[in-house]
Amino acid sequence: MRLGVLDVGSNTIHLQVVDAHLGAPPIPNSSHKSIIRLTEYLDESGAITQLGIAKITDAILTNMKDAAHLNIDELLAFATSAIREAVNADEVLAHVNRECGIDLQVLSGEEEARFTFLAARRWLGWSAGDLLVLDIGGGSLEIARGTDENPAFKTSVQLGAGRLTRKFLRGDPFTAKSLRTLEEYLQDAIAPLSQSLSTYEKDVATGTSKTFRTLAKIATTLYPKFGPHLTYSALEAMVPKLQSLDIEGRKAMQSISAERAPQIVAGAMVAKELMKTLNLQEIQICPWALREGIVLHRLDWIER
Repeated sequence: MRLGVLDVGSNTIHLQVVDAHLGAPPIPNSSHKSIIRLTEYLDESGAITQLGIAKITDAILTNMKDAAHLNIDELLAFATSAIREAVNADEVLAHVNRECGIDLQVLSGEEEARFTFLAARRWLGWSAGDLLVLDIGGGSLEIARGTDENPAFKTSVQLGAGRLTRKFLRGDPFTAKSLRTLEEYLQDAIAPLSQSLSTYEKDVATGTSKTFRTLAKIATTLYPKFGPHLTYSALEAMVPKLQSLDIEGRKAMQSISAERAPQIVAGAMVAKELMKTLNLQEIQICPWALREGIVLHRLDWIER
């Protein structure tokens, strides 16, 4: 079965085509991506502007045209934080669905966390036991934990790297004052998680998303002595370095893409505060995340 997974996220609109059937891993066929950064198209009321709606529509149509020759059997189209929290979300969905001829649905934050957790569980297997899965997106942070395929704990908070950069960080390089303000905000926002996850006994968690993968690459390149995974020690060294660089300095780092460079400082600060609050020493990267979870869930539903 050939599935198209259309992910309308806060940073990108990504159509991933996969070949999949029940009992086998989703096999990537092709990838079609447009960088949008939807948080840059919000007006003062929190609505996505007409220009933003037009860019979403154009990007979807372009990606679908690029993949038209692949004969997709079914399109699974979903939107996450940027559209979910826009005050005109219904207007955006109606316009996109009408103009693109699709059925774009908005995932709740808890659904994002649940599907991402499913992907991590299937990738890591039952032997991984109690899993804590963290995903730093552009608009939100998802956290899920459990011993089964359906997490016992799941939450979504508005701590995405793009959102925080836009809301707090000023200057190039970012000013010390704006960095300090963000740090204090993160301490207050993340602190309640220590109680919610107080029974989690491991000092290792699983990280998905491009932010965690980028941070792990930086850690491996610059701080190999701390080990092959993303460690708290590596983040302690990494965060001040990233904070000291301007945008061009971050882009010049081999491990950071131009797409990720504007918001990697905020992403690193979120990761560091999470690890500190939850007493984590290491984040192990899982290559599967939300899109794979959506595919796996769909295949399970077909079987039922």
